[in-house]
Amino acid sequence: MSVGKEMRLDTSVQKLKGVGPKAAEALAKKEIFTVGDLLRFYPAEYDFFTEPETAAEAQAGTFCTLRLTVVGSGSTFRRGARVISHFEGSDGTAKVRLTFFNMPYVRQTLTAGAAFVFRGILRQTGNGSRYMEQPRFYPLPQYERLMGTLQPRYRQIRGIGESRMRTLLKTALEETQGLNDDLPQNMQEKYDLIGQREAVRTIHFPPDRASLQSARRRLIFDEFFSFIIGIRRQKSEEGERRNPRPMKASMNSGWCGRLLQSLPFSLTQEQARAWQEIKGDLTGPVLMNRLVQGDVGSGKTILAFLALVLCAENGRQGALMAPTEVLARQHMEGFTRYMQNAGLPVRAVLLTGALKRQERKEALQAIADGSAHVVIGTHALFQDAVEFHDLGLVITDEQHRFGVRQRAGLADKGEDVPVLVMSATPIPRTLAIILYGELQVSSLRELPPGRQPIKSLAMQDTRRGSAYRFILSEIKKGRQCYVICPAVEEGEMQEIENVSDYTEKLSAALPSSLRIASMTGRMRPEEKTAVMDAFSAGSTDILVSTTVIEVGINVPNATVILIENAERFGLSQLHQLRGRVGRGQEQSYCIFLYRGREKPERLAILEENSNGFSIAEQDLRTRGPGDLFGVRQSGLPQFTLADLYEDADVLKEAAACAEEILRENPGYRCAEERVVDYSTI
Repeated sequence: MSVGKEMRLDTSVQKLKGVGPKAAEALAKKEIFTVGDLLRFYPAEYDFFTEPETAAEAQAGTFCTLRLTVVGSGSTFRRGARVISHFEGSDGTAKVRLTFFNMPYVRQTLTAGAAFVFRGILRQTGNGSRYMEQPRFYPLPQYERLMGTLQPRYRQIRGIGESRMRTLLKTALEETQGLNDDLPQNMQEKYDLIGQREAVRTIHFPPDRASLQSARRRLIFDEFFSFIIGIRRQKSEEGERRNPRPMKASMNSGWCGRLLQSLPFSLTQEQARAWQEIKGDLTGPVLMNRLVQGDVGSGKTILAFLALVLCAENGRQGALMAPTEVLARQHMEGFTRYMQNAGLPVRAVLLTGALKRQERKEALQAIADGSAHVVIGTHALFQDAVEFHDLGLVITDEQHRFGVRQRAGLADKGEDVPVLVMSATPIPRTLAIILYGELQVSSLRELPPGRQPIKSLAMQDTRRGSAYRFILSEIKKGRQCYVICPAVEEGEMQEIENVSDYTEKLSAALPSSLRIASMTGRMRPEEKTAVMDAFSAGSTDILVSTTVIEVGINVPNATVILIENAERFGLSQLHQLRGRVGRGQEQSYCIFLYRGREKPERLAILEENSNGFSIAEQDLRTRGPGDLFGVRQSGLPQFTLADLYEDADVLKEAAACAEEILRENPGYRCAEERVVDYSTI
């Protein structure tokens, strides 16, 4: 493609100058296939290059910028698989030890008497000496050019450095058409929005913080607007659908009654009410389209199992779709155990992408011939090869992880199939009305009897040693622990803990007798399953993981979760992570470690409150623009930039704008709806 020839947003990224087959393959691993995907690969964070401060006045435990002169020649040695290099720097006010891992070549640059600007977390030992680990450093002339600017940092793509990424983005912006606004000019003016092309350029190359905020606001508005337009159109097209095949249910007898009688617990009042609502939908004249939202551990799963049993008793098949292999297997084991205890002739099969060829063949056959009454699996359920004998119910667990098209793709495998969706992320009623306008909503606000509230504590990461000692005390009681890191490996994002290094550091800091394992979303499904099976069986004491464990993992013996860099997560995600403990009868604990002098307000909220619905009603907008530089909050619709809580005001404006436009033009469609995939709910 010649320079200057404009490309469309849906043009293959390989048509872009500088993208060969290897680069295209690397980009594809981040789901970047088109030029539009590349432009929407927004920075994960930004570096603000401030004026250096003195080493003596810099605050330990915070990210600092120091101008230091190298003292002496430094030392390099090997410890296990690591090569460690130590240097000493000084600015005349204090000395700082500089440590680098697996970077022996820095000795050629950090020579005695050379001056650089070093940037990283400044730490302090018990005797008052100061040090930085793996700081970034810049020659003085280079830093002078950068000072006062905002520089984007992207999530790591192997083989494509940040400099090359910026070059690709500049080329894409210059050569791409299709970023012209389809939002009417009067609406842009009414809601004080900058142009879309300007917003996309600015978010990648911001001249200052104010411009960056304006760009983010416009792109967040677009995400909400496109989402709402899609949802409203879907609702208008579908309308209220009649239920052509109502199920039959006896009052107290039947399979559901036998299951309830066999349970080692009784349903709470809210569970019983929600079950009556679900049963009323399945047996009523209107096709079920219901959301069950309940706090972590509130008992949504048993409601899903009851619905599946009712469906099986009526001679039809039910499908339960989970977002992860681990959660699907967990549901399969739980459902099978309940059926055995109740003596019910309900056969369930598991269908995931990790099944061996023969296992998959047998599962597909059982689904097709109807011998499988219940099918539990992942997204593999809605693939073309899956043919149901008589699909009568679709349930999606952690429904925000699947899009409308995915859920519809599964429901379309039958005729007029009732749909039940579940979410463990409670949201305020005002937002629910906007987002879930097409769904009936059942809410579970109470925990089952015997569950103790999780005790939560937020502390500076300088007190990590105290947290480790507490973890050891719990492990000595026979308990287990999770440790959560935001990143998978070093370099993925700046100055945050990563699973790879943290597992090594934890092993070095704790007794060698402890059994420590790690897990990330990059592992193959069978690897993750093996790690979780070992942890569930009690063969692992501490599991170091990314947020891949946030969805539905149930290990009652795990009583402590330690969350590193808690300031980098959104409130909802922190609450979800905390819910991985407190699943049994023992008292459980959540420790939030944060960097910086001041405790973030969201952590104070979590220390005082364990109820998800109450948390959801808090005024989370007080978090302010600091979250701009944090790890994106997960849960709820998977927007790229938008956060339903923090950006609630923008959501309401986008909803009002969408409603106004649809009143004037009911057939309105966004020109480029992939700005956000509205199907993510």
